[in-house]
Amino acid sequence: MLSRKNKLLLFKLLSLFSVVRGYNILVITFAQYLTSIFILSPDLPLKEVVLDINLFLIVTASALVIASGYIINNFYDAEKDLINKPTKSMLDRLVSQRFKLTTYFILNFLSVLAASYISFRAVLFFSAYIFGIWFYSHKLKRIPFLGNLVSASLAIAPFFVVFVYYQNFETVIFVHALFLFLLILAREIIKDLENMAGDMAQNYKTIPIIYGNKVSKGIIALLILLTLVPAILLIKIFDVGYMYLYFWICIVLLGIFMLLLWKSEKKKHYVWLHNILKFIIVGGVFSILLIDVDLVLNRIF
Repeated sequence: MLSRKNKLLLFKLLSLFSVVRGYNILVITFAQYLTSIFILSPDLPLKEVVLDINLFLIVTASALVIASGYIINNFYDAEKDLINKPTKSMLDRLVSQRFKLTTYFILNFLSVLAASYISFRAVLFFSAYIFGIWFYSHKLKRIPFLGNLVSASLAIAPFFVVFVYYQNFETVIFVHALFLFLLILAREIIKDLENMAGDMAQNYKTIPIIYGNKVSKGIIALLILLTLVPAILLIKIFDVGYMYLYFWICIVLLGIFMLLLWKSEKKKHYVWLHNILKFIIVGGVFSILLIDVDLVLNRIF
């Protein structure tokens, strides 16, 4: 049996893990490595990529900045989350705001320190990334559509830095990036529909609050239709191996998403829509392995 002190420590660790959304960071880290191994450097030996100290530092710095970003976002949204996510908010509050801010600064310092071992340009990039996340959390997220655009851009930044590191700028990579960006942007507006109660209470000027549900759904529908363009291009024009199966599944799921979108009225409906997009995004990470199955098997065995 755990003592009272150990139980409290365990709950605080769970609280901190909840605040920094550790599960999201693990997925992003995994995605960065898979992208590096199977898309950006398929000709390099697996050992050379996995043991690349610079790649490890890039991934580590990215994880630290993302974790600190979740902390500062949680700090500014504390009151709003009490309304929108009461259960999660109560868990998050087991860790004090002061401790969160201290952790925020420590994580940012460690990320810049890690970047300093790579290059001065890496320091500049991660410093700008830290500032961008803070400015978004402090100001930009209250501005309709601009806040959504910035949030989606910040979400794909960890992959951008890996692309730059490998100097791989093939067209197919940008089409993949466009697909991901549009999905994330649509998800951001879905989250605004999902969190309307707390946003209104805290005077946030989101698209649903200013323009209403009908306009918001129209924008989401347009983004989903635009997402089909890179999906079809990746199926018909580019060589993505067996990953074409993933994109066909995406098209079917996005069709179901569109049908559900216009019937959705309550928060629980928007949560389901949010989860469909999250499933597609996370599924895309693991589907990278389908690009070249022979390469995967060779690298494993």
